[in-house]
Amino acid sequence: MSLDNRLIALAQAMGSDVKALTLAQGQLSALNTTTKTSLVAAINELLTLVSGTGAVIDDNAGAGDTGVAWSASKIVSAIAAAQMAVKNDLVNGAGAALDTLSELAAALGNDPSFAATIATQIANRVRFDAAQALSAPQQAQARDNIGAAAASALNALTAGLGGYDRDYAADYAAAKV
Repeated sequence: MSLDNRLIALAQAMGSDVKALTLAQGQLSALNTTTKTSLVAAINELLTLVSGTGAVIDDNAGAGDTGVAWSASKIVSAIAAAQMAVKNDLVNGAGAALDTLSELAAALGNDPSFAATIATQIANRVRFDAAQALSAPQQAQARDNIGAAAASALNALTAGLGGYDRDYAADYAAAKV
């Protein structure tokens, strides 16, 4: 490789590094400090605010008060309270047995198709509000479940008993004669 090619390769490598460093530092104009031309000057400005009278730790300050700062323990406490509020909003008063997603999943049998499973199970129920087309085994199972007799059994019983519209009083009257 010639000296020219080596110098060009070096310049390109240095250019890539400078671009990466520029991207890593970000735009200085986006700093929320008054000094926007130097990272060192901006950090020194923050140090002056934090170590001097600029930043005051006040755990009694309300959320959003930008003139003061909370201590670490106040921040941890506020985060814990916010987490609890979100959890309470999510569970909306659910009992302890169903107040986590894990408990809900377990209660639903960890079935990712729970709605489809329930819809299928509901479809396999005998309806009393509408007609259904059931296979012979389904009809037999439904009759067994509710203790009902098959139509054929009822027909055999009716045939064995004879006519149900017979005038037994007339038969009695005739038999007395």
